[in-house]
Formats: sequence, C-alpha cells, structure tokens
Amino acid sequence: MSDLLPEPVDPRQLRASDSDRERVAEVLRGAASDGRLDLHELDERLGRVYAARTYGELEPLTRDLPLVVATPANTVPDGNVPLSRGGFALMSQFVRRGRWAVGRAFSCLAFWGGGTIDLRDAYFAEGSTRINAFAIMGGVEVIVPEDANVHVTGLAIMGGFDHGANGAGAPGAPTIVVGGFAFWGGVEIKRRASDAELKRRKLEKKRLKES
Repeated sequence: MSDLLPEPVDPRQLRASDSDRERVAEVLRGAASDGRLDLHELDERLGRVYAARTYGELEPLTRDLPLVVATPANTVPDGNVPLSRGGFALMSQFVRRGRWAVGRAFSCLAFWGGGTIDLRDAYFAEGSTRINAFAIMGGVEVIVPEDANVHVTGLAIMGGFDHGANGAGAPGAPTIVVGGFAFWGGVEIKRRASDAELKRRKLEKKRLKES
C-alpha cells in the first residue's frame, strides 16, 4: 500500500502561481507602508517576487518580516476596522482575530505553515462570507461564532477537512461557507462563543456556586 503513496516533495521546489506571487507582493507592500522596508528595498524585492518560479525563491523575501501577515484591502465605513480578503503562510503563520472585517470571500493558503481565522468578533461586511482554505502540508483553523449558520464543502486527500461544525444557527446570525482543499494537511472548523461571552458564563457559574 505504501508503494502507492507519492514520494515526499520539498515544497520549495514546487512551482509558484501568479496568485502566490501576488500574495507575497501584498505582504511586502504592507511592510513598506509600516516602515519596515524602504522604497528601494520594496522595489528590489518586488522584482524578485515577479521573477520567482518556485516557493523556494519566494520564501526568503518575507523571512525577516513579522509572521502575522494577511492581505489588507480596504476599510469598512467607520474607517477603523481593516477589511481583509486573504492570508498566506509559507513556512510561517498568519492570524486574523479580534476586531476585523471580512468581506464576501476570504481566501488563504498554508503551505508548510499554519493559519488561524477567528470570526467570533469579526465584522461581516456583507452579512455572510465564504472562506476558501487551502492547507498543503500545513493547517488552517477556522473559529466561527457558536450561533452562526455554517456550511462546509471542503475536501481532503491524505489529510482532513472537518465537517463537524456544519449546521443552522440562530435567526439573523451570519452565514459562513467554508470550502477549499487539504493535502497532507488539515482544515479544522470550530464553533465557539466569544471571549467576552465565555468570561460572562464563567462569572455566572461562579456566582451561582457562591449563592
């Protein structure tokens, strides 16, 4: 049976796609806007991004930048909450949690890395979203509000794509569709109350014990 499994491939030797190059370019532009790269460094690295053919050529370009990366786009009307549409982890990790805004779709790739998408305190710009999660020898964790309407459509080969969170939620709750693909990796979807609600329940439980 083991003879039928493909030989492990060094991911750095695999060909990068146009979308892979664009994700890395967005990370570099974000680093430049934060003052981590000057314009000369940005131009030099962008040239290497668009000339890169493999993941191994892309990986060094963000090695000295913070591991928490995501593709920033616009802002929601109040001007305070960033709207994100994507995340990328190449032998690193990305995290989106807390007060942030998710658009109609959020696409992410974890390649020999990991990602966390926490939607419990997120602002749903359109009342619903589709998460396209791709885990290649890596993992993506999606945390959804416990009262959300959740539909999981993803597939896995020699990996796992969790469908346990499937189900209807409370009236008026956001609708979250999670699709994508896992290969030698996994995508896990969890229903969980917000941190504030968990704290309230803990205090209520303590109060009832003391009464």
